[in-house]
Amino acid sequence: MLVIMQQDSTVEQCAKVEDVIRDMGYEPLPVPGESRTAICVTGNKGPVDPSHLQRLAGVRECVSVTRPYKLVSREVKPESTVVDVAGVEIGGSDPVLIAGPCSVETPERTLAIADAVKRAGGQLFRAGAFKPRTSPYSFQGFGYEALDTLAEVREQVGLPIVSEVVDTDAVGPMSEVVDVLQIGSRNMHNFALIKKLSMVRMPILLKRGLSASLEEWMLVAEYLLSAGNHQVILCERGIRGLAGHARNIFDLNVVPLVRSISHLPIIADPSHGVGDRSRVRAMARAAVACGAQGLLVEAHTTPDSAFTDAAQTIDMDSLSGIHRDIRGLKGLETLSLDQ
Repeated sequence: MLVIMQQDSTVEQCAKVEDVIRDMGYEPLPVPGESRTAICVTGNKGPVDPSHLQRLAGVRECVSVTRPYKLVSREVKPESTVVDVAGVEIGGSDPVLIAGPCSVETPERTLAIADAVKRAGGQLFRAGAFKPRTSPYSFQGFGYEALDTLAEVREQVGLPIVSEVVDTDAVGPMSEVVDVLQIGSRNMHNFALIKKLSMVRMPILLKRGLSASLEEWMLVAEYLLSAGNHQVILCERGIRGLAGHARNIFDLNVVPLVRSISHLPIIADPSHGVGDRSRVRAMARAAVACGAQGLLVEAHTTPDSAFTDAAQTIDMDSLSGIHRDIRGLKGLETLSLDQ
C-alpha cells in the first residue's frame, strides 16, 4: 500500500503516519518524488486495512500497490528516475554510451583504449578489474591491481568508470575509484553482495541474470531501493536460450515493458546480447529504438587482441558509428514510453 500525503502535509504528520505503520507491524519507507510526498507500506503478506491510515492528519489517500516490487514500480513513483553519474545523466532525454574493453588490460593499453572511447563519443568507460569466468583457465582479470589503472583513466582521460564488483570484500576498495558499481548477471542472485551494495550510496548497474524472469530482476532492484539506495540502473544483456546462432537471446521486448512498469532507467548490452561483433551495431540501434536509455558496449582499439571476449568486441570505427546512430534515434522519444 502507498500512503499519499497532502501537498501541504508537515514533517510531523508524515512522522505520525510512519509511527502508525510500525504499530501495525509493517515498515514505512518514504518515497522521494517531485510532485508528491508518499510513504510506502512494506512487509505485509496480504492486503493492508487502510482505515487506520486514512483518518490521520495530512493523508490524502491510500492506494493499493498490486506489484510485489513496490518501490521499483511506477505505481509508487510515477515520474522517471534519472541517475547522475559524475555529471552524466542516465535516464534523461539523451541515450548514454558506455564503452570499453571487457577487462582492464595493461595500464598503457587501457589508457589508450579509454582515450579512443572518449574520442568516439563514449561518455563512461567500462572495464572489469575482476572477471568471473565460466572456465577456471580463462583470464580472471588483474584484480585489485587493476583499480590503480582505472583510477588513472578517471584522472587522465576524465571519463567516469563502470566496473563489476564480484564479492563483498571488493565493495569498499572499488567504491573509492569507480563511479558505477556493476552487478553482473552471475551475481544477480548473490544476496550477500546485493545487501552490501544496498547500503552504498552510489550508482549501481544491475544486469539481468542469465535466466532471470522480469519479476526476479525487479525484486533484486527492490532489495537495493528498500535499503535506501535509489541510484539503480537496469541493464538487459540477454538471457540463456537454446539457439546456437547467438551467445544469448537479446530480450529487447522487455525494454519498453520495463519502461512502462518501472521508473528506473534501463540500458542494454548488445555485446553480450549477441556475442558477435558483426551484429553489435545493428542490435545497438534496435535497443535504443525500442526505448533503451543507454548502451553498454565492449570496444577496443585492436579487438582481436582483447584479453577477454574478443569475438564480441567492436573497434573504434564501429563505436563512432553507434554514437552517430543513437544521436539520430533521439527523436524516437515521441513514442511516449514513459506513459
